[in-house]
Amino acid sequence: MIDIVIPNWNGKHFLQVCLDSIRAQSFRDWRVFLVDNGSTDASVAYVCEHFPEVHIIALPENTGFSPAVNRGIAAGDGEFVFLLNNDTELAPDCLERLMEAAAHSPADFFAAKMLSFHQRDLLDGAGEGYLRGGAGYRLGTLEADGGFYEQSRPVFGACAGAALYRRRVFDEVGGFDPDFFAYLEDVDWNLRAARVGKICRYVAEARVYHIGSASSGSKINPFTVRLSTRNSFFVLAKNYSAAMLLRFCLCIAVYQFFWLLFALKKRQIVPYVQGCFAALADLPAMRRKFRDGLPGPEIAPALLRDKLRQAEREAVESIMRRRAAAGKGDTLFRLYLWFFA
Repeated sequence: MIDIVIPNWNGKHFLQVCLDSIRAQSFRDWRVFLVDNGSTDASVAYVCEHFPEVHIIALPENTGFSPAVNRGIAAGDGEFVFLLNNDTELAPDCLERLMEAAAHSPADFFAAKMLSFHQRDLLDGAGEGYLRGGAGYRLGTLEADGGFYEQSRPVFGACAGAALYRRRVFDEVGGFDPDFFAYLEDVDWNLRAARVGKICRYVAEARVYHIGSASSGSKINPFTVRLSTRNSFFVLAKNYSAAMLLRFCLCIAVYQFFWLLFALKKRQIVPYVQGCFAALADLPAMRRKFRDGLPGPEIAPALLRDKLRQAEREAVESIMRRRAAAGKGDTLFRLYLWFFA
């Protein structure tokens, strides 16, 4: 049994495509939990009328992504949990391919191949990499599908917009952190999963078509910059020991410097500064979460450091492939890999 958990906030215009694609799945043993975050667009009434098989969890206000999916996960009891954004369409055999992968792999969670909804030969993400400065990177973003991305393989983590989890993995990793509200909550979860030795596998045959930025509007706006800035520091404070912060301090400085330049370029310096101050205010609470530890036993620090280096190399190599395809240079990225390998 797969419990499909879909968070929704004013996404009525996406739900028919998303839910129809679930109805059309070749794998039939599933239940859908739609967690509505206080929508004002009649999403709940629409689903009740047109998709009566969907279990609705109606929250009175917008609690953010993490609390919503945590409620959905807790509501079910299936062996597997599939987290899915509302602005998606599943290929008819998507769940079947994911379950085949789960039957033949010891991995703990699985990343679907995410493709652009409007340009379906273009990748939106093929598993998650990691940047040691405090961010994730969807491998394959804006790259052409095919070749390297036709092969399933282990990856660092999964985008929570289309990922299958064995329910038991949440016992050792915990749920998604509600303090993140939105953005990088899956980066934090992937990093915690790595800390307790959990394995993710990218499933190339499981296709999901994704619109993207459906709730917040454009990909770059004050809301996304403010929360992404704050949550990047949250990721570091929650998951790095003092020794790792010291060891990776140059990586952190490089990433945060270029994120600042990006905010300046996009004229988002005010939300960037707001995010920094918000992070500073909550850093003591984030450090307490690190000291409290995780439900499951953690792997050796040296092993974790090696996993993070490899995850970052995969992310940077993906960025370089994208830039090469666009005719752009990659000298800075090559220097980065050489210096920080």
